[in-house]
Amino acid sequence: MTEAERMIGTPDTPEGDGAEPEQAAGQAGVDERPQARGKRRIAVLFAVAAFAYLLDLGSKLLVVAKLEHHAPIEIIGDWLKFEAIRNAGAAFGFGEAFTVIFTVIAAAVIVVIARLARKLYSLPWAIALGLLLGGALGNLTDRIFRSPGVFEGAVVDFIAPKHFAVFNLADSAIVCGGILIVLLSFKGLDPDGTVHKD
Repeated sequence: MTEAERMIGTPDTPEGDGAEPEQAAGQAGVDERPQARGKRRIAVLFAVAAFAYLLDLGSKLLVVAKLEHHAPIEIIGDWLKFEAIRNAGAAFGFGEAFTVIFTVIAAAVIVVIARLARKLYSLPWAIALGLLLGGALGNLTDRIFRSPGVFEGAVVDFIAPKHFAVFNLADSAIVCGGILIVLLSFKGLDPDGTVHKD
C-alpha cells in the first residue's frame, strides 16, 4: 500500500479493520445524542427560570425602595400605572385568606417542574416550564421572606392597568408559561419531544 492509499483509504481495506470503530462511534452518538439534547433543554429551562426570577426580584427591590409609600407613577396616562401594593393572596389579588395554601402550591409546582425536567427534550416546553419556575420562585421568595411572617408574606405587586388587578413580573411569567403550555398541549407536543394526535 502506497503512502497516498494509506492516508485516504482504499476499497479493498478489510471491513473488519475499520467498520467496528465507526459502528461503535455511531452507536455511541445515538446513545449520547438524546442525553446531550436533554441536558441542553434542562439548561434552557433553568436559564429562563433564573432570568425571570432575577428580573422579578430586581423589580420588586426597586419598587420597595423607590415607589412604596409614594404616589403612583403614570406610565400611559391613567391606563397604566406603577403602584406598590402588598398582596397576601394569589396572583392578581385573589384569595387573601389562603396565603399559606398558595405558598404550599407554589412549592409543589417547583417540585413537579424539577421532577419533570429529567424527561424534558422539547425546547418550547423548556421555555414554558422555565417561565413557570421563575415566576413561582419569585412569588415564593416573597411568601417566605416578607412580612408579616414566614410562609405568610405579602407579595409585592406594582403593575396596575386600568380596570384590572395589580400584578408583578412573576405573575406575568406564570401566565405566559401557562398560555404556552396550553398551546403546546393543543398542538400535541409533549415535554419529551414526541407529538401525539388525539
